[in-house]
Amino acid sequence: MIFCTVRTAADLPPRPSTPGPDPLFIVSSEKDHTQANIQATLIRSRLRKVPRFKTMFSNLIHYPRYSLNWSKSDPVPPFISREWKGHKEKHREALWQLTTTDASFQMPREVYEDPEVTGKNRYKYFERPFLPFFQQMPFNVVYAVSKAEPYTFPPTSTKHLSIPSKSTVGTQTDYRDADVQTDPYSPEYVVCQDSIPELLTLATLTWGRGLPAGQAEVEMIERAREKRAWEATLPALSDTSQFEKRRKMMNEMERKEWAFREQEIEKLQEIRLEVLKELLRKREENQNEVNMKHLNARWSKLQEGKEAKMAKIQRTHVSTIRKLVGKRKNIEGKLERRNIIKDYSDYASQVYGPLSRLGCFPDNNSEDFVVKNYYLNTYEGLVELESCLPDFVTQPRIRAPKPKVITTKAGFLKRAARLDYELAEVHKALLDKKNKVLEAKKPPRFLQRNPIPQPRLPTPTLEMTSNEEEEIEMAVIYLQKLLRGRVVQNMMFEGKEKRLELIQELRTCHALQEDEKLVKKAEKQVTLALQRQRNLHEHKVSLVENHLAGLEGRALADMFDFLSKELVRLQEERRIHAFVMLAERQRRVREAEESGRRQVEKQRLREEDEIFKEVVKVHHSTISSYLEDIILNTEANTAEEQARAEIEKMAEKINDIAYEMESRRTYLQSEEIVAELVYSFLIPEVQKYFVKEKVRNAQRKHILAAHQIIHSYTESMVQKRLTEGEQDEASNAAMLLEKETQNENNS
Repeated sequence: MIFCTVRTAADLPPRPSTPGPDPLFIVSSEKDHTQANIQATLIRSRLRKVPRFKTMFSNLIHYPRYSLNWSKSDPVPPFISREWKGHKEKHREALWQLTTTDASFQMPREVYEDPEVTGKNRYKYFERPFLPFFQQMPFNVVYAVSKAEPYTFPPTSTKHLSIPSKSTVGTQTDYRDADVQTDPYSPEYVVCQDSIPELLTLATLTWGRGLPAGQAEVEMIERAREKRAWEATLPALSDTSQFEKRRKMMNEMERKEWAFREQEIEKLQEIRLEVLKELLRKREENQNEVNMKHLNARWSKLQEGKEAKMAKIQRTHVSTIRKLVGKRKNIEGKLERRNIIKDYSDYASQVYGPLSRLGCFPDNNSEDFVVKNYYLNTYEGLVELESCLPDFVTQPRIRAPKPKVITTKAGFLKRAARLDYELAEVHKALLDKKNKVLEAKKPPRFLQRNPIPQPRLPTPTLEMTSNEEEEIEMAVIYLQKLLRGRVVQNMMFEGKEKRLELIQELRTCHALQEDEKLVKKAEKQVTLALQRQRNLHEHKVSLVENHLAGLEGRALADMFDFLSKELVRLQEERRIHAFVMLAERQRRVREAEESGRRQVEKQRLREEDEIFKEVVKVHHSTISSYLEDIILNTEANTAEEQARAEIEKMAEKINDIAYEMESRRTYLQSEEIVAELVYSFLIPEVQKYFVKEKVRNAQRKHILAAHQIIHSYTESMVQKRLTEGEQDEASNAAMLLEKETQNENNS
């Protein structure tokens, strides 16, 4: 059963309104308090479901979608004590009972915490007094008209003032009104009787319509003040002698108001005129912008047409030039067969790079042969592929190159290094010679003599002595002429062979004779017929080749498609097999871990059950021993009191008898009494003490053995299995066992 103490607000100091449980709540005992604390700690609201991203969509038991984590956020604030307050309450109740029974005892005064009324907790004790008079407020506040409740004075018979159910408290904020709300706050106000404040004349002004006040509002306020001052100077209506003066003053004021009104109308007209001018200027600018847009669109359209025409002319020009070049390649009109070896050896031929203008589109439907790989086209596939790669691929390790050793152990240059050195020197010399700039000759400072070249020696002539020598010389000269003519003839033939195409072109273009024209015409017809035959033959061959190439390509495409799909299937099969192996291995590991945890948990539960049984036994034994001690103590106390009372009575009787015997006995009788007392009291007591010592020495070894067994068992249990809290309980059990043994020894 739960009890709670209730106190009034007058008995307690003001305390801040903090979240959490009430600090005045007290349970019946410390055990209930501990149970309530454990229930508050183990509520399910502190368990949070944290999803696991790897198995977020799993429905398997051994691969859960989420895990339950214990939230560190405590619902009870840290400044609220969790200790049981029953001891303090019992102590306070005992003191109250003591004050009721003992008038001399003074109850200690309770010391409360400083509420800091003038410090940080000032706002908790702040309340604006409600006065039935006009309160002075700053003039920059807009007043809102509201129904004010009449002030009622409290009755004089009541002891305490009535606390209102609602109260208005004003606080000072660190923020401006313009930052936190649209319209400023308008507090309530009370107007005293027979008074019209000047500030109420501005009640018609609201936020956005006159507020905040500008120059026009200030001028209006000044005019209103002047008009009120003028109205105060007007003569009274009851004075008939000043009636004419009053009428003149009013006419003058009316003329002034009309003049002011005309000025305002002129100002409004000027403002409207400026607005109209601005609108006309903006309209003209917009119209100019629209016209410029139209012109730009028209110009861009014409430019596009011009560029299209230029591109068309360029294409026709390129096609005509290509046709002329093709005609010039075969001016004679000879038919040439296709050189397949040359076509396949030249990578710029039509076989490898066909022209699209000839009707061949090699890239047509090329997307059908694109292999769409998951590992290369998606981010997840790239991440998975990267995770499968070894570390040396993603984290390359670059080692600094070691310097090349160009010397031998003896310190001489190697042959390769010597050759490199010589080649570098030669290359440097060649570069210097190549980059060397000829220096311009400086003009001579003095006159210098130009060297005269030596005259050429005359050509030697052979003097002939006989006719035979002259004939031989003439034959040699003739032979030289023949050789020189043959050389020139060969040169002319080589030039003709080199320019044969140009000569033939000139002959075809400049055939002037009729016979030559007829011959050329016949050659032309023959050439055209041969060209037609060649074109037909090439067309048939190309059709056959295209058909064969299509069949071959279709077969190759099917084969490559099958091979690529088979490769993808094998890769997927291997990957799935690897995943299955990993999953099987992980399942086995988790099963092993789960079985180990289960065994550990069962062992721990068995140990906890044994510990709990031992602790319960200890508690029961301590309670029984405690009750036995109380009963024995009470019995001993009552027996002692009764024995003392009886002894006192017997002592009084014995004293009376002893005094009478003392008065009557002799010396021999007194010595006989002393000897009997010594023999009957001292000697049996000494013998009893010796017997007790023998019994205690005989039992000591058994008690020591029992102590050692108990201490070793408790220490082993504490070191192996108990937690920190369970260690405290084990120490308490050991202490209780020691007390029991001590009590047994004492008994």
